[in-house]
Parts: sequence; C-alpha cells; structure tokens
Amino acid sequence: MTLTTRHFGVDIPKIGFGTWKLRDETAQMAVSKAIEAGYRMIDTAQAYENETHVGRGIADAQLPREELFVTTKVWMSEFKDGDLQDAVARSVERLSTDYCDLILLHWPNPDVPLEETLGALNDVHDKGLTRNIGVSNFTSAQLGQAVKLSRAPILTNQVEYHPFINQTPILEAAHALGSSVTAYSPLAQGRIFDDPVLNEIGEAHGKTPAQIVIRWCAQQPGVITIPRSSSPDHIASNNDVLDFELTADEMGRITALNAINERLINPSWAPEWDRAA
Repeated sequence: MTLTTRHFGVDIPKIGFGTWKLRDETAQMAVSKAIEAGYRMIDTAQAYENETHVGRGIADAQLPREELFVTTKVWMSEFKDGDLQDAVARSVERLSTDYCDLILLHWPNPDVPLEETLGALNDVHDKGLTRNIGVSNFTSAQLGQAVKLSRAPILTNQVEYHPFINQTPILEAAHALGSSVTAYSPLAQGRIFDDPVLNEIGEAHGKTPAQIVIRWCAQQPGVITIPRSSSPDHIASNNDVLDFELTADEMGRITALNAINERLINPSWAPEWDRAA
C-alpha cells in the first residue's frame, strides 16, 4: 500500500526517497533498496550529480516504469529558453527513462524572467519529457506568480520542512492554489533524534523519531516527504509508517515544535523567505 495525495488529477506518493548527497554506487544501491522497500517516488536533481546512478538503481529494481514516480530538478544556470529544454533532455537521458513524472525548478533565479523559464518548462511538458511540472524553494508570492504564468498546473513546491521550522505561509499558499508541498530534510539533518517530544511519542507507538516525523508529514493534507538514507535498514524503516496513526494531540505537539523556527538550508542565492506570523 502507498499513501498518495491527489492534485490536478495526479496521484502522488506521499512518501518518496530523496537522494541528495548520495553519489555513485551508493546512490544506485540506495535507490534499488528504496524501491524494494516499497517507495514509489524517487527524487533527484541535476545538481546532485547522481542522475546516472539513480537511473541505474531504478533499472536494478526492475519495477514497471508506470509504477514509479520520478522527479528531478533543473539547476538555475539552465533557466533560459532553450537551455532548460536541453538540460531536461540530458536529465531524462541520464536517468535512462523516456520521461520524468515531475520536473522542478530547483531555486528561483531573479536573473532570468520567470515568464521565460515557465515558458520553457511548459514546452518540456508539451513535448512529453515530463508529465508534470513544479517548483522548489519558492516563496508563497513566487509560487503564486508561477501559477499565473504557467499553462500546466504547478504540482508542488519542494521546500525545507520539518518539525523545527514554521512553513505555515508556504503550506497555506499551496493549499489555496491546489498545489502540494514536498518536504525535504524532513528529519532536520538528524536533529529530530535528540528531541524529547519526538522520542516520547515514538516510545508510545514503538516507533523511531524518524518514523514519527515521516508519519506526521504524511498525515498532513497535501504534504509529501522525501527522507534520505544510505542505510538499507533505515531506508526500509523510514517507509514503515502505515501501521499506526498519530492522534490529533500528538500532531499538535509535533507542530508546536516549529516555534524554534530553525532553517537549515539557506544559501546565498536563497530568496527572501516568508515570515511566519
């Protein structure tokens, strides 16, 4: 069984496998193990420099292509019309597939008009290189602008999201526009393991803090999450969250941790982030 969320007529797995920082044979092994463990979404990016090995991991798993949801992201240097189409064609080739299920703009790039970039992204969609399009690391205002400029629906906005960051404006904007939010770094780069609230809730369910957080993400409407690991055991356990449910009180206690509002990913090219009320 795979938990899904439906947006614009598209069923998207709620738990996917992230591949950031996984390289070469490690990426290949991890992707194959993830599919074996039941993941049906694989997330990568041109900037991760692992698309070839991700594609090999997908091939190793020998799952029918239509049963898998494959996402990659276009880097900012390729946002001009013509450059973007060429970059996506190369990604699809590296992944050894005929198409991607979702292509995202990895970060907003103020040096290229968003209208031009969205036009190129829609062209990729029209040509069948991807079945869906979306964005990543966009503010709520930028997401709204992208929706207005795009002919095809903006399926998701992939952003940093874990219990220790308040992403309420992003969540509300996506919900209002019919889009989803994809949570990257959901385990807060390991910080969740030391949190007493997450440990206490985990003990109550016989689950790890990682499983609690992944379940917390999965229970939120319109939220997808893409945990990453290179350990086959952790890959499997992170997806083993279908046999329990968090109570409303537990969900609220976890969400309340966002008062810390700690952002872990904030490079020099990041936009001016939304401020939570």
